[in-house]
Amino acid sequence: MEFRRLGGSGLKVSEISLGSWLTYGGYVERENAVKSIQTAYGLGVNFFDTANVYAQGAAEVVVGETLGAFPRESYVLATKVFGNMGDGPNDRGLSRKHIMEQCHASLKRLGTDYIDIYYCHRFHEETPLEETLRALDDLVRQGKVLYVGVSMWTAAQMEAALAVADRYLLDRIVVNQPLYNMFERQIEEEIIPLGERKGIGQVVYSPLAQGVLTGKYASLEDAPENSRASKLGTDRLKISPERLEKVQKLGAITRELDITVGQLALAWILRQPNVASALIGASRPEQVEENVKASGIQLSEATLTAIEEVLQS
Repeated sequence: MEFRRLGGSGLKVSEISLGSWLTYGGYVERENAVKSIQTAYGLGVNFFDTANVYAQGAAEVVVGETLGAFPRESYVLATKVFGNMGDGPNDRGLSRKHIMEQCHASLKRLGTDYIDIYYCHRFHEETPLEETLRALDDLVRQGKVLYVGVSMWTAAQMEAALAVADRYLLDRIVVNQPLYNMFERQIEEEIIPLGERKGIGQVVYSPLAQGVLTGKYASLEDAPENSRASKLGTDRLKISPERLEKVQKLGAITRELDITVGQLALAWILRQPNVASALIGASRPEQVEENVKASGIQLSEATLTAIEEVLQS
């Protein structure tokens, strides 16, 4: 496993990280969830991601209990705050009240004294940036959070947050968690250039387009049993004949390189120096074993050109 610095910080994270969205505490049975985390750790993954809203805290419990068997200093643990955690008017968002309460609740569920990376899961128009950033800065000063991040913020929103942090000498954002894969490349225009200028690393989610870029979906009608497509539907996963055709063409490239389509897709993402880690999901340990092999794969210019021709076709 190769490791990269997270943005402008000194923290090093594995190129492949393991997430728990839609899986742990959800449709993946606990035994497979635990084995997937254990397998990832054993293969050198040191970066694990969850959120308070994943299965309303259940994912945090599974992740925390499983990682609790390993030395705390040996892994990097991330969770998030923003989404609905109750029916009250203050049970969502990025107010000081909600951030403080949810951080303490996450720490309890995770069974740990501190969170390595605490993400603002979305931007909150109703809360002043200074209030949000000051609350996060207080958590950092208290030692409950080590690094501050955001997810699904625009470049303008992150720039505004950096300006507020610098004005009031508050802890700065060092990581962003955006959507990024071969089919969803919006961050290349503004987000990655901003990250390179300002020291904000990218930890990208859905790098395999929720399984579409593994090549396991042969057609719209033949979704494997217990796959995400069978659970969520092909519309939600944006599975289309055009995308499936491109995956088949990518398969021709991978056969020459003796790697899988999924490994190619992950290595393609990691061609970006500003990407610190590709955040995979796994319903079985075998998926983790296959995906971690993408770490360290270097794609030649000729291969990158061939990939681009497929993606633009």
